[in-house]
Amino acid sequence: MLLPEGEPLWRRREVGAERRAGEGSAANGGLLAIAGSAGLGKTTLVAEVRRKAAARGCTLLAARGSEQEEGVAFHVVRQLVQPVLAATSEAEHRKILGSWYDIVAPAVGLVAGQSGVSPDPQGVRDGLDWLVTRFAVQYAPVVLVVDDAHWADEETLAWLSSFALRAGDLPLLIVVAYRPEELPRHAAEFRRLAMRHGSRPLDLSPFTPAAVSDLVRGVLGDGGDELFARECWALTAGNPYEAVELVARIRDRGIKPQYANAGELRELASAVRGSGLIERLERLGPSAVRLTWAVAVLGTDADREMAAGVAGLGAEEMADAVERLRDARILAGPTEGSNRLDFFHPLVGTAVYRAIPAAMRVAMHGQAAFAVTEAGLGATAAARHILEMHPDNDRWAVRQLRSAARDYLRAGAPDAARRCLSRALREPPALEERAEVLYELGCSALLNEPATTVNHLRAALEEPELAPELRESVTYRLAQALAHTDRMAEAAALVAAEAKHSSNARTRLRMQAETFQWNAFRADEEDSPTRSRSLARLAEHLTVRGKAERYILGLRAWDAMVRGEPAETALRYAEEALEGGLPWTDDNWGFEVPVLVALTFMYCDQPGRADELFTQGIADCERKGWRGAHLSFGLTLLGYIKFHRGRLAEAEDLVHSGLRIADRVGQQIPAQWFALGILIEILLARGRVQEAQELSDAYNYGQVVPNAVVYPDSETVYSELLLARGLRTDAEERLRAVGRRLEPRGMRNPMWCPWRPLLAQTIAHTDPGEAAEIAQEGVEIARRFGTPGAIGRALHAAAKVASGADSLSLMSEAVRQLERSPAAYELAQALIDHGAMLSRAGLPQDAADLLMRGLESAALCGADALAARAREELAASGLRPLQLRAVDSDSLTSQEKAVAERAAQGWENRRIAEDLGIKERTVELLLSGAFRKLGTDRGGLAGLLPHQTRGSGVRGVPGP
Repeated sequence: MLLPEGEPLWRRREVGAERRAGEGSAANGGLLAIAGSAGLGKTTLVAEVRRKAAARGCTLLAARGSEQEEGVAFHVVRQLVQPVLAATSEAEHRKILGSWYDIVAPAVGLVAGQSGVSPDPQGVRDGLDWLVTRFAVQYAPVVLVVDDAHWADEETLAWLSSFALRAGDLPLLIVVAYRPEELPRHAAEFRRLAMRHGSRPLDLSPFTPAAVSDLVRGVLGDGGDELFARECWALTAGNPYEAVELVARIRDRGIKPQYANAGELRELASAVRGSGLIERLERLGPSAVRLTWAVAVLGTDADREMAAGVAGLGAEEMADAVERLRDARILAGPTEGSNRLDFFHPLVGTAVYRAIPAAMRVAMHGQAAFAVTEAGLGATAAARHILEMHPDNDRWAVRQLRSAARDYLRAGAPDAARRCLSRALREPPALEERAEVLYELGCSALLNEPATTVNHLRAALEEPELAPELRESVTYRLAQALAHTDRMAEAAALVAAEAKHSSNARTRLRMQAETFQWNAFRADEEDSPTRSRSLARLAEHLTVRGKAERYILGLRAWDAMVRGEPAETALRYAEEALEGGLPWTDDNWGFEVPVLVALTFMYCDQPGRADELFTQGIADCERKGWRGAHLSFGLTLLGYIKFHRGRLAEAEDLVHSGLRIADRVGQQIPAQWFALGILIEILLARGRVQEAQELSDAYNYGQVVPNAVVYPDSETVYSELLLARGLRTDAEERLRAVGRRLEPRGMRNPMWCPWRPLLAQTIAHTDPGEAAEIAQEGVEIARRFGTPGAIGRALHAAAKVASGADSLSLMSEAVRQLERSPAAYELAQALIDHGAMLSRAGLPQDAADLLMRGLESAALCGADALAARAREELAASGLRPLQLRAVDSDSLTSQEKAVAERAAQGWENRRIAEDLGIKERTVELLLSGAFRKLGTDRGGLAGLLPHQTRGSGVRGVPGP
């Protein structure tokens, strides 16, 4: 690590500022990928990059992959960042990492992860992004080098493959060197990295005959002849490493570079690789051989003392062996301030390790496991060696492997944890702990391989030594795994059976709650009304408010809302469920019910309360490092809440973020279905029908009906898309199918699934009688539910299929109801529809007022197509629509001007409010005033107000 003036890197805050002074703020980072087979000179080029970086005052982060440590999670990441942080205390680490400390610290090896936080892999990658980005900005310019990246661990490669795309936005050069033919299968993204970065790898080639001739003359003098040099090239095939080693051997032997001596070259050439190198090593004596074996087995942990212990060498014998091996160019020369032993070239280390007899290699790994444990290097260091040992019924090995798995889970590396636990199972563990190992193994595989989880957890349930508490946990996890593999019915049956057979009252209640939950998510549930009645009776008679009771109350709130019971009933149960807390990040309970409770508030016309709960829940997920499916759901459904509040642009941004995360997690998963349905609804509301269709086509949305209940209902959303495209017959067929599916289940609330009003509008032209009947039924259900939002939407739909005075009356009442609700977008629609009706009825003045209000509301919502329709209605009525016109912005108040300027630059209301320190509602009112004075809407502001460049922080720095 190269530090300015030798001071601790994180304390040199002024260095980055000094370097950037006078240089401008534009980032000019990039990626340099060096590819080539073994021995072609990658390490030499990397060394030259490091030398030049040091000469130019760059800050250097350097690491190297190791063939023996490929399975050690974040091994290369730790090499990169540990030297940066080694000189500082834990308090300083906490200050540096801030809210990322508990998430990132275990991955980079700062702590053992005692906080209990187990982040998901994406959470750790995001934290590493933040850490390295901050470092690059503060200590620019930075050069990050990874040599032998083909041997880097899977977790490092996954992080580097995504983070490297940011290099162009940062004062950071990333240099990676690797052997393309040896990249592992999990490195597919890394293999495409250079191309995704807009470049191609620098492919290295062997030396030409002329290059080898120059090498011979440079090392051996000008007295050599060309035929001798040509023979050197032929024997090495131009491989730079072999050519350099051969010439070095020639020089050491004192052979004159004349063709007459070419016969001696073959033996020398064979000694620099493969079996020839091993024969040369063996000639150095048994102690030298044992030492190289120990260094090969220990890998990067090979300091002199540990290597001597594993090799069984005394101090004098060790010193002599090290000297002979360095003279023979098998071990590298000493590094100042380091006690570490390393091979002269990675090819030497590979050859030595592969030459160790199999039985001896296993035995030495066993010695190494004890050595690293005694040295205090931790369970993960020991586990790396235990994985190479034969199973031997060793309880110590099982303890080390289980401890390493816990450390890996806290570091966000479930794959590494799974490898350790699978090996512990083969040891095998004692009978009394076998069920625990199976449970831990199942939990480690849950996110990545839920099908494998099912097998392990079923096996755990069959174990005779299974404590009641563990049985409950295994049952819950198994049900969760079954649900994640689209086997909802099996999940529900499992917990229902456990509820019947358990002798513990608390366990029975917990399993009843789980039964209600998984049945509620089943799309094929046969008797939903019976479940609802049972849930209602149980919730009504609960007297205690433990966690199981709160979950039952939360499920009752959701069920009441979906069925369309009075909203006050649903809200009462939702509030009771929240008494005492309903956390999103409880490992043993899941986050499904807390999410359902929060959404109940949204559907009951209290999106502000839902927004508050989601914001808190998302913050909890982020603090715990859950940035995969959990965060995807959180962002997506928070976007849905914003959509229900009429904040379409903000909603779209949030759901796009949720979909991006879902795409990283996997395909055809619930998180993806939720995000797609909500995003299509938002795009339709904004008038971008073609974009919605393209999104549907890209994901095959609407062609597959999920086995789980998702919301918004996917068939209903797809019907909306069909209607927007004018395909009424197809939409009608699908909407009737939705009704046949949901009606027997009692899922009737039009706020949750508006299939009735949509069907009424679909068939209004072909069967107005049935349309009116269906719409009226929707109004009755909405009135029973009782929220202004539900009633207003239902009346709006009924008005659109009615005629004459009835239509105007229904629409007028719809507007009044929606004005009492938070449904800003639906209110804008109703205002414009009502204005259009009044205009056609010959009441232009009343129509103008409604259309202008509707235009303003649509603009505030970000519903561009709806705003355009309002202008068209105004123009068609002979009224003057709002036109973009040059108006002196001095007519605005200072606050109106401030919000208008930011809105003109595309800022969302929330961001404007945060920037100015005012409430969002105040922003909306100020913008409304500005629109009236300027005679435009949000889209027209850019043409009337000058843009002002405003700083938004350092580009590329993600927030925690």
